[in-house]
Amino acid sequence: MSYSQFKTISSVKTAFNLTVIEGDRFLPEIEPIEPSDILSGYLQESLPIVATSGSEKARSEGIIYPMLLEVRRQLERQVSLFSGEEFNVDESVGLNGICDFLLTRSTEVLEIEAPVVVVVEAKKTELKTGFGQCIAEMVAAQQFNQAQNNSISTIYGSVSNGIQWQFLTLAQSTLTIDLNVYPLPPVAQILGYLVWIAQAR
Repeated sequence: MSYSQFKTISSVKTAFNLTVIEGDRFLPEIEPIEPSDILSGYLQESLPIVATSGSEKARSEGIIYPMLLEVRRQLERQVSLFSGEEFNVDESVGLNGICDFLLTRSTEVLEIEAPVVVVVEAKKTELKTGFGQCIAEMVAAQQFNQAQNNSISTIYGSVSNGIQWQFLTLAQSTLTIDLNVYPLPPVAQILGYLVWIAQAR
């Protein structure tokens, strides 16, 4: 059993007794953040390739990981980024396995501490296919934080295929899914959202 066993929203909803709210955006009006020259130059090269490739690896390495690195850069490395890390919280209920991406509200880079944002790469470009896994990883992050007695009360999540992003939030047992699909480009808008949720209280 692992995060990837959760294929649907209903499977994880039932497993962890969640209340699911589907609705409009929960993110506040956020000013776009212009990307650094580093990210702009990288995406100028990678976006045309990823758009025609369809490869999960290309989307992951070409767009999602560079975007999350930019979040860390924008926040002056006061958050950390983990990619493809094992994150075992409670194997007995399937909260174990490899996470695509975790942003943590910590400067620690050797071990996961204070996870706050989970990003799951959509399989076969279909965002819906990533929701179950993303929610399970969000539940794991919530339980991990509670066990560490830290003050993070809300976990954020995103499912992305690189050029489309959807956002979720988990507060106690209430999961809210923003039904809007946010496109990339524009890069500045998605970057603004990611920076905000990485430091939201």
